[in-house]
Amino acid sequence: MEDYKYMTIVEWAKNYIASEKLKTNDRFLTEKELCAIHGVSRQTVRQALMRLESENVICRVRGSGTFVKGGVTAMPSLTKSIGVISTYFSDYIFPYIVTGIESVLNESGYAMQLAITHNQVAEETQALRSMISHGVQGLIVEPSKSALPNPNTDLYNELKRSGVPLVFFNAKYPWSEFPCVSMDDEAAGKLVTDHLFDNGHSKISAIFALDNIQGHKRYSGFMQSCLAHGAADAEKNVLWFSAAEKKQLFRFCKERLLEMLMNSTAVVCYNDDLALTMMQFCKEYGINVPEDVSIVGVDDSKIASICDIPLTTVAHPHRRLGEMAARCLLDQISSPQNEHKDIIFAPDLKSRNSVKNLRITEKAVS
Repeated sequence: MEDYKYMTIVEWAKNYIASEKLKTNDRFLTEKELCAIHGVSRQTVRQALMRLESENVICRVRGSGTFVKGGVTAMPSLTKSIGVISTYFSDYIFPYIVTGIESVLNESGYAMQLAITHNQVAEETQALRSMISHGVQGLIVEPSKSALPNPNTDLYNELKRSGVPLVFFNAKYPWSEFPCVSMDDEAAGKLVTDHLFDNGHSKISAIFALDNIQGHKRYSGFMQSCLAHGAADAEKNVLWFSAAEKKQLFRFCKERLLEMLMNSTAVVCYNDDLALTMMQFCKEYGINVPEDVSIVGVDDSKIASICDIPLTTVAHPHRRLGEMAARCLLDQISSPQNEHKDIIFAPDLKSRNSVKNLRITEKAVS
C-alpha cells in the first residue's frame, strides 16, 4: 500500500506540473505542502520525490528547494482521463477505494487524476473546477460535509445540464440526481446495534458525525434497532460531533463522555477511527473494554482486527466499492441515455472481542 501511495503522488505531481504549466526552473511544492495535500508521511513524500528526480521531472537543491527540471510535457488533449475527488487519502479505507477505482479505469484505457479535499467544501470547489478545466471525461466524487448545505449546488447542476458523467461514492448530497455507490449505512447502524441487543445489552449509547450523511444514516439504523427492542428513549443517549473535530470531542467533552460511559454497557461509534479513539480514552480513565463497556464501530479498517482489543465492526466493501464506482461511471460514458441508479452494498458484521455477552454472564451468576 505504501508503494501505491508514493506512485499516486508521482502521477499527481506530473499532472500538477502539466496543468499548472510550470516551466524548467520553476519552484515546485515543498515536502510539507505535499504531505498536507495527500495526507501522508514525509517518508512517503520523499519516496515520490526521489522517483520524480530519477525520471528528471524535478531537481532538489540543498538549502534552496525543489524545482521543475523539464521532464514533463502537458498532457495531450486526447488523453482519456477521469477525475477522482476523495475527502481523504490516509491509512484508513480510502487507499483501497482509490486502488479499486484506478484498476478499472486503467483496464479501460483511462488515466486517473486524483484530488483530496480534506472534507472541505472550498477544496472540493477548487478540485471540481480544476478537473473540468482540464477536460476530464467524467468525475467520481466523495462529497465533503455531505449532510450540510453545499455552495457547490449550482456547479453540480451545471455539470448535470452539460451532460458530464459523474458518480458519487460513499455518500451523495440529498439534492443530487447523480448516482451513488455506497455501503448501506442505515443497515450498518442497525446491524451493530442489533448485535449489542442480541448480546444482552440494553443501556446503549452512540456517537455519530453530524456533518456527514453517513452519520445520519447510521443514526437512523441505530434508532430503528433501539425502537424494535423497546428502547424508546435511546435518542437521549446520542452524542453528535463534527467529523473534522474528533480530537476536540475527546478534549472538550471529557465529562460528557465519562458520564455516557458510566451509564452505558455499550457504545455504538460512527466509525472504527472513532471507536479506536474511544478505546484509548477508556484505557486512560481505567474503564475496561469489554468488561465495563462494549464498543462497536463501522468500516472494518485495517487496524480493527489487530488492535489490543479486536473491534467488532461492519466490513466496508472498500476496493469492491471503488471498482463498482468506476464501472458505473464508464457505463454512463458509454450509455448516457440509460437510467443509472444508486448501487448499495449490504453490510457484513465482523464479530470480535470488543463486545461482552451479558447473557452468558447472567447465566453464570444465576
